[in-house]
Amino acid sequence: MDVMVRNAGGSGEDSSSTPLLADLEAGLHALPRLPPDSGRLALIVRRESPGARDMPDRVLLTVEDGVPGGGPGRIPVRSPEAQIAVMRRDVAELIAHGKPLTRFGDDLFVDFDISAANLPAGARLRVGEALVEVTAKPHNGCGKFHARFGADALRFVNAKSTRHLNLRGIYWKVVEPGEAGVGAAIRLVSRPGAAAHVSEGSPAR
Repeated sequence: MDVMVRNAGGSGEDSSSTPLLADLEAGLHALPRLPPDSGRLALIVRRESPGARDMPDRVLLTVEDGVPGGGPGRIPVRSPEAQIAVMRRDVAELIAHGKPLTRFGDDLFVDFDISAANLPAGARLRVGEALVEVTAKPHNGCGKFHARFGADALRFVNAKSTRHLNLRGIYWKVVEPGEAGVGAAIRLVSRPGAAAHVSEGSPAR
């Protein structure tokens, strides 16, 4: 069932009760290690209009729009290199500190290792029926992120010691369109370089 959330992305967010840097760092160390080649799609967030987010059970990922908006006032399409904003679900929940994940502005939340070592630019994944590719564009915290989650959260995602983990997230672009639903499998197809190729037919490790 689709769920609509209002006032989830406005600029006048209440930044009270934001997490402290020490708590974020401790929480990160306590998170379980995720498998490198397989995972699942945990949440889909679709932009309906400024201040409103739709959380559909399923969505058609398209080459043109990535995650298409559902309303007439949808935000213009991002550049191809920033087509789909992706974040680890457990890291997002750590930073959100009890707030809804729709406040991040990202499109997909995943249970998957999205670190630079595991998913370098050019890596391809099968997400449900769609084929996506990791782009080289960095995904950094911005002013809105600071307003919603606090200065310590912004320091946390941009810390040099953990920057390679892509705690703020990464960007994907759609190579082959297809439907993906909450709970759908995410499987690594290939990393740059022939030696890193992973057969789509091989069992997930």
